[in-house]
Amino acid sequence: MRKKLVVGNWKMHGSRASNAALLSGLREAGPWNADVAVCVPFPYITETALALTGQAMSFGAQDCSAHEQGAYTGEVSAAMLADVGCRYVIVGHSERRAFHHESDQLVADKAKAALAHGVTPIVCVGETRAEREAGQTEAVVKRQLAAVIHTLTHCIGEIVLAYEPVWAIGTGLTASPEEAQAVHAVLRMQLHAATQKSDAMRILYGGSVKPDNAVSLFGQPDIDGGLIGGAALKAADFSAICRAAG
Repeated sequence: MRKKLVVGNWKMHGSRASNAALLSGLREAGPWNADVAVCVPFPYITETALALTGQAMSFGAQDCSAHEQGAYTGEVSAAMLADVGCRYVIVGHSERRAFHHESDQLVADKAKAALAHGVTPIVCVGETRAEREAGQTEAVVKRQLAAVIHTLTHCIGEIVLAYEPVWAIGTGLTASPEEAQAVHAVLRMQLHAATQKSDAMRILYGGSVKPDNAVSLFGQPDIDGGLIGGAALKAADFSAICRAAG
């Protein structure tokens, strides 16, 4: 039985005051039966680490460089994330793919860099609305995952995978539990062909997950938790989603 994982992606939100209030609310609401983590903006990682000392929650970052070190102004390496205690890093989020033109191969290289330093990459895949309407969902997500499988080879079993349909992120639209499960099942089969660890790997769903739909989504056989955006900024909503995963 795979233990559920719920990860809050704060995106570019937060301040020292609001973060402290949010983390305080989460500390009071926990612990939960699921594994729980928050991925926060770079400037707040150390303060988040201090706030979560002794807590069951983990923390991580929202991106990392594919490079080990060097003249890459503004970039943050996986080694740096490991140095400050990050357990997770999100790579390949649709916003990075769209706004920063990240390729499938770059996402795979970032995942490889993270694993090299003991940080678990949460690798995101997902299709746009146009791709879904054109019947290309399966082809798109399989292509995105194939680059990661090819790059990581035998280490592919060490990642967390997240299916996030682009059309459902921040829109209020959500894939039905059956629609999400269908894509998760495709991804699980692709992983099964690549590693004997596929049955133990966690595949998260992200895309307007809320307290009122979390139970039905997490009840699907291949959905192992969620990558949560907007609802992760509200302690009551995020903790309710964490309870739904338990």
